[in-house]
Amino acid sequence: MNPEAKLAELGLTLPNPPAAAGAYVPTVRTGNLLFCAGTIAVFNGQQTHVGQVGKEQTVATAKQAAEICALNTLANIKAAVGSLDHVTRIVMVNGFVNAVDNFSDSPAVINGASELFLAVFGEAGKHARAAVAVNGLPRGTTVEVQVVVEVK
Repeated sequence: MNPEAKLAELGLTLPNPPAAAGAYVPTVRTGNLLFCAGTIAVFNGQQTHVGQVGKEQTVATAKQAAEICALNTLANIKAAVGSLDHVTRIVMVNGFVNAVDNFSDSPAVINGASELFLAVFGEAGKHARAAVAVNGLPRGTTVEVQVVVEVK
């Protein structure tokens, strides 16, 4: 099953590709690697999750935010290469979690993105990863996800 059909089967739709919010571009391709800029928890222009985990957000709601970030990344990938069928592997995921001091559950939050990539791409969705808690993210978002993919 192709990745876009898999998304539909999961009941998910891709948002409009988010525009860059600064002096950068959403993706840069070099060879067969596509470097995706960080995406935040915004769906079709509407911010979905704001605030810190452990304060305004829970691990469960932040995990949902990470999934939305992953959907934004997939939208940017599709815009860059024309189809998610061109993805041969999710290589690396860097996840940043806006959290209270001493928060240690970032991996559980970023699983929202990782699990989506695994569900959509199967074996090719397995990736290396970092999950880091920080004390602030752009626009007060709860999660930001940055991805490197291999494409054909």
